[in-house]
Amino acid sequence: MKCFEDLKWRGLIKDISSPDLENKLNNESLTFYIGTDPTADSMHIGHFSSFLIATRLAKYGHKPILLIGGATGLIGDPKPSLERQMITKEEVLKNVEGLTSQAKDIFGFEVVNNYDWIKDINILDFLRDYGKYINVNYMLDKDIINRRLDSGITFCEFAYTLLQGLDFLHLNKTKGVTLQVAGSDQWGNITTGIELARKRDDIELYGMTMPLVLDSNGVKFGKTEGNALWLDKNKTSSYELYQYLINSDDNSVIDYLKKLTFLTKEEIEALEEEHNRAPHLRIAQKALAKEVITFLHGEEEYQKAEKMSQVLFSGDISNLSGDEIQICFKGVPNFDIDDNTLLIDLLINNNICTSKREAREFLNSNAISINGNIVNDENLLINKDIAIDSKIIVIRRGKKKYYLCNIK
Repeated sequence: MKCFEDLKWRGLIKDISSPDLENKLNNESLTFYIGTDPTADSMHIGHFSSFLIATRLAKYGHKPILLIGGATGLIGDPKPSLERQMITKEEVLKNVEGLTSQAKDIFGFEVVNNYDWIKDINILDFLRDYGKYINVNYMLDKDIINRRLDSGITFCEFAYTLLQGLDFLHLNKTKGVTLQVAGSDQWGNITTGIELARKRDDIELYGMTMPLVLDSNGVKFGKTEGNALWLDKNKTSSYELYQYLINSDDNSVIDYLKKLTFLTKEEIEALEEEHNRAPHLRIAQKALAKEVITFLHGEEEYQKAEKMSQVLFSGDISNLSGDEIQICFKGVPNFDIDDNTLLIDLLINNNICTSKREAREFLNSNAISINGNIVNDENLLINKDIAIDSKIIVIRRGKKKYYLCNIK
């Protein structure tokens, strides 16, 4: 398939600024950019779904530039319902450094920071050189601005779209950029840049947006209750990412394979056929996890995440290291215990069981395991001799209740 056809089949095209863009993507080599503001020091999986298009277009001969918004991050893109909380310049700088390093490591393309060309523009020059060319009525028609008119929008937020338009114009002048790519929520900002270039310099620039990748609940892909899955493996482990992807909704996983992997049309259609025939085997989800984690963190990290998942499923955790156990059981009840603690006391004192009677019932019915081994002796001494790495005890009560003990 040619570039545009491939993007369309994968569901990666929502808006394009001109019908000419199809021909240009198929037959020319375009320099384009995609950007993000430094609201954190790591990208999350939602950024990945957008930034991956840089690699995809590069495979078709186009040249990507990744922009980190050191300047626009100080302002904040308007949110649909309220103003973003401003972050300090020091925090923005720290986040820019983290994102720049991460973008280079993962994607390997040129990275620029719009603070470098915006920081020296004074307010008079900004108004004369850029503000003069964009009509207020034009800006009011932008969906994100229009939705904020009743509740109120500050001039600071209002000017954001013009700053992003300035970026587009600057990159055209200095890097030969003619195309901006972004998620669909950035369409208004993209078209501001196109309008600015047309009115000020009589230049035709192009824009393309992708649909936002959503989960089965219609929430932005990679976010649950406001908590992102980070691309930095030190913030979100490969195992945690594996668990998220392996549990992708059956109705969404093929769409994710199209948007988040480089598997071919034939490979994805074969996976779809297998998935429809036996969805309980989660073949499509396993392929998704393998492709995404290998791209982000490498084959070794994927193998480690898969091993940890299999071990946890089987309940035999004896072959896991202490560090791997800490990752696997992140978020389960965690407490410190003294060396040589009686098992029944451990169960009662840490609210694993409500009484000695209940504890004995669980023990007699083989419902308590220590580090993957079923135990029945209430007087078993829990100590460093039986602990993993001489310090970690994992208790399982029933099939799904886990507790992590650290021996002092």
